[in-house]
Amino acid sequence: MKTAERISSWIRERVEEAGAEGVVLGMSGGIDSSVAAVLAKKALGDGVLGVIMPCYSDPTDMEHARLVAAKFGIETEYVDLTPVFDCLLEALPPGDRMAEGNLKARLRMTVWYYFANSRNYLVVGAGNRSEIKVGYFTKYGDGGADILPLGSLLKKQVRELARELGVPDEIITKPPSAGLWEGQTDEAEMGITYDELDGILVAIESGDDDECDQEALARVRAMMAASQHKRDAIPICEL
Repeated sequence: MKTAERISSWIRERVEEAGAEGVVLGMSGGIDSSVAAVLAKKALGDGVLGVIMPCYSDPTDMEHARLVAAKFGIETEYVDLTPVFDCLLEALPPGDRMAEGNLKARLRMTVWYYFANSRNYLVVGAGNRSEIKVGYFTKYGDGGADILPLGSLLKKQVRELARELGVPDEIITKPPSAGLWEGQTDEAEMGITYDELDGILVAIESGDDDECDQEALARVRAMMAASQHKRDAIPICEL
């Protein structure tokens, strides 16, 4: 549990440095948000708020979010974003599936910061190293956060940590999904499994990628390059 203790201590330190009173995070029923929530609970006790925000979501995901909250004693707020999402779509010109999915993610971020501002909390993002490296997150959506406690962990390491923490197995084993549209899964959208992605990222970082599948390697490198703007600070025109 050394990793869990280290991350929990880090969360507590960031909150204290900011003069904040706790943290808020979205609880989607997925493995990343579940792990982040449990680590925050270990760090801060009652100073944690999990927000459950369905928006044409799979009911099972909401059940899993409530399951984690109940098991670990995490306070929750429930905000149904469906009517707000529908209202915005009515006001906007037609967009494609990606634009609509990212709109959901950015609505969630807005709600996190509403609660954060109201309570003097920091927003915890649940992004992991695998996703951050290839830009698999919505800019100013799930990527909009104050701290990223899982940002150094590969997806496989998040799974291992989830088991150590006692996250329910049905959450650990279900296909990861950002819930951007019905039937969406991370791996199908990226075109690569997390196990493959993790292996390639480790190979790239170690400078020893000769044994990687070259087509998959090229895909990951292209994803990394195309998403660099998501990881960079906002460019400023210096005069």
